[in-house]
Amino acid sequence: MDILEDLQWRGAINQQTDAEGLAKEIADHKISLYCGTDPTGDSMHIGHLIPFMILERFARFGHHPYILIGGATGSIGDPSGRKSERQLQTMDQVHHNEKALTKQMKQLFGRNADISIVNNYDWTKDVSLLDFLRDYGKLFNVNTMLNKDVVASRLDQGISFTEFTYQVLQAFDYYHLFKEHNVQLQIGGSDQWGNITAGTDLIHKLAGADAKVFGLTIPLMVKADGTKFGKTAGGAIWLDPEKTSPYEFYQFWYNQDDRDVIKYLKYFTFLNQKEIGALEEQVKNEPWKRAAQTALAEQVTEFVHGKDAVLDAQRISKILFQGEVQKLTTKEVSQAFNNVPTTEIANEPVNIVDLIMEMEIDKSKRQAREDVNNGAISVNGVKVTDVDAEINPNDNFDGKFIIVRRGKKKHFLAKTK
Repeated sequence: MDILEDLQWRGAINQQTDAEGLAKEIADHKISLYCGTDPTGDSMHIGHLIPFMILERFARFGHHPYILIGGATGSIGDPSGRKSERQLQTMDQVHHNEKALTKQMKQLFGRNADISIVNNYDWTKDVSLLDFLRDYGKLFNVNTMLNKDVVASRLDQGISFTEFTYQVLQAFDYYHLFKEHNVQLQIGGSDQWGNITAGTDLIHKLAGADAKVFGLTIPLMVKADGTKFGKTAGGAIWLDPEKTSPYEFYQFWYNQDDRDVIKYLKYFTFLNQKEIGALEEQVKNEPWKRAAQTALAEQVTEFVHGKDAVLDAQRISKILFQGEVQKLTTKEVSQAFNNVPTTEIANEPVNIVDLIMEMEIDKSKRQAREDVNNGAISVNGVKVTDVDAEINPNDNFDGKFIIVRRGKKKHFLAKTK
């Protein structure tokens, strides 16, 4: 099985500019390829991860991927998938995000020596406007550009000249990488098809119609229920552990629907066909064991955060399932309760009823007293039934946190100032 056959089995190919030609090129020799991301933020989320996992797969088959950080294109704004103009960032913010994303890419993919990381700001910053228009702009037909989906979808609302020219910049990137590094393939999400074909067209005009360059896109990821993949009630699932804790990250994957889990194993893990096939059988025959979800959570969390993060997440999960939150470390509390309602309080003893009111767990002192009397309130894993009880933050978690549970599942966190 070659890389393209592997991608077909994983359901990871949407469109190709020349499927037969790319297959022949890959059969003949190892190729160089690239995928880019713009520094619109200082971290990727799991949706961004998809095409770069494919680059990693190419590397494991012996090919040479380039990860492009869009320091130049990120200052302009890709109109793909948007209904209105993107708010331009300051160049200081763009450069900050460049550095953060480059660091993240090195952590994730730098372990593979066959993957290179480049920044299009390096070859774009010294090109003058006149040279750019004369050498590249002249080769783009406005009618063709208007027919690209990425532009056509914006014509009713309007699109600025800045975002209109984005496809020229991305095409320039492909041409530069082809000329300097013999890059022959660009991959991206399905929304990038117009930008990718702009690049292959430009190379054919500048290097000749027989230049062997190709484009490949990945299907849009949609969950079985029709909703967008990667979003939760709490927002995006980030790769930065400060934005999404490794425990939350692990839980996201573990909680996937049986209808989606095999698809995600194919996309996000490096398990082979036999291993995933065995897990698929377990989903059919023993779904309550959640073996596929466990494998998915372990594989992706280890790839992004490391083996220790998997062990930590599993330990936290076990403690929370057993209801023994007092066994958590201070660090584990910040992971496990990162997204629950949180209140800052003074680091001093406080009456349980006053604490409930300060944390806005109940709307009235009467209700708070009833909850305490009825045994509905637990503090740091211990049920509190005395309305006169004093809670001292320094009794647990290095004086930094108090965990309050109301009923069986509703948790609240107090952080000391």
